[in-house]
Amino acid sequence: MNADSKFYQLLDALQREGVRFVVIGVSGANFWAFHGGQIFTTKDRDLFLPPDPDNELRAWNVCERLGFDLWISDEPLGKPKDHFLAERITERRIVITATASDLIVDLSLTMAGFAFDDVWNEHRVFRVDGVDVPVARLTHIVESKRIANRAKDRLFLETHAEALRQLLRAEKP
Repeated sequence: MNADSKFYQLLDALQREGVRFVVIGVSGANFWAFHGGQIFTTKDRDLFLPPDPDNELRAWNVCERLGFDLWISDEPLGKPKDHFLAERITERRIVITATASDLIVDLSLTMAGFAFDDVWNEHRVFRVDGVDVPVARLTHIVESKRIANRAKDRLFLETHAEALRQLLRAEKP
């Protein structure tokens, strides 16, 4: 199974288990592209989850059931993967990375400049391969990258400034 198929399988399973999330980052921006020529390159996929220990725990369970390994930075997520651990992770807003062969998915509890509910309330659903994919608004993704101001975010925004301007104009109602 290729990385895209595995990703959509994960998103479908997360939703079936009632996990709340939106796709963000460069992978989220790609859903807004008009055609393949506007697809942006990224090494991982980013999901933004609310800081809810129960939601986090459900996400971990789905990931493990699908064969993903869970990591904190460069170390495996500890055991037991229980409510106590999920509470500590959500309190500290720690990113958990789920990996499966050639797919890397960050389960993030933060999005620079935005609270989950604000992003959730304005997200758009894209349907891909029979899976509903909740995606943050492109304006939120771009603004978050601007606020985060990391070198890789500045490079992305500068390199793709014209394409992003076109996509942002089209996003507006």
